Formats: sequence, C-alpha cells, structure tokens
Amino acid sequence: MPATAFPDHTLESAPAAARPAMAAVAQKQGYLPAAVARLASSPELLGGFLKMSALFESTTLDPLSRETLIMTVAARNGCHLCVAMHTAKLTALGADAGVIAALRDGTPLPDGRLEAVRQFTLAVIATGGAVDDGALQAFLAHGYTPRNALEVVLGIGAYTLSTLANRLTDAPIDPQLARFS
Repeated sequence: MPATAFPDHTLESAPAAARPAMAAVAQKQGYLPAAVARLASSPELLGGFLKMSALFESTTLDPLSRETLIMTVAARNGCHLCVAMHTAKLTALGADAGVIAALRDGTPLPDGRLEAVRQFTLAVIATGGAVDDGALQAFLAHGYTPRNALEVVLGIGAYTLSTLANRLTDAPIDPQLARFS
C-alpha cells in the first residue's frame, strides 16, 4: 500500500468528523499517535474503535485479562504496533516479564488463569464463536463467568478491527513506544 494512501493527519488536515476524537486521544496520551492520525481518514472507523475499546475497558474482565486478550489478538494478527503498545500497557500494569514474553511469542503463559483467557480467545476466533463445551468449561474453571465469555467476544471484535486497520495503514511505532517494540 502506498504510504500516501493513508496520510498522517493533523487536527487541521483530518476530516472534521475525526477531529474531536483525535483531540481527545492526544490530550489523554500527551501526543497524537500515528495510528490515530492514519485511522482519522475514516472518522467512522476511528470513532467506532474508540467506542468499542472504551466499552471493552468497562467490562468485568480484570485489566490483565483484558490485556492478555488484546495481546493474543495482536500477536495472532501480526500487528507490530499493537504488540508494542500493549507491551507498554502490560509493563505499566506490572505484568510478569514471562507473561509478556509468552504473549508476544504466542506461546503458553506461565500464569494458568491468563492462559485460560489466551486459549479461550484463540478458540473463539478459530471456531467463529462456536466453541465446544470443553473450551467454555476450561475458561469458566479459572473463575471466569458466562458474562466474561461474551466480553471476550467484544474484545476480539474491537481489537480485530484495530489490528487489521493498523496493518492496512502501515501505522508506524511512535517514538514513545519504541522501547517496547
């Protein structure tokens, strides 16, 4: 894809409908991430992702479980930017270095509860949601709930959207995240 197909929009060059979301992200992050600048070419996609992400953040899944799901999707979909971004978030949450390394590599996690999230996420993706009872029961056996299972579907949707869009736009890793790439 030619780099010019998805410009790094500024608040001045972006479509008017994308500007409020861009400004809110820039204020929250302290800078305008390149991914947001490129996704601004579609105000609908940018707004949809931010809304879905906020909904996922409000679920009853704990922060490490949410980040486990996000990193599972990011690694599976090969989104280098998402892997760097969520490595930073896991680091800020104090996640174990072994968990982070395994998530980045797509290998089993040393934490059984988080591994249950990773395995369930992969099962939902692989089966298009038609997981067998064994996969669901293995997830529930680690203290998760049927509500959490549906929240996994929400997370997969939100972060499939972002990983595919970031790959399509070839969004670069921002300097603020370079050490996590």
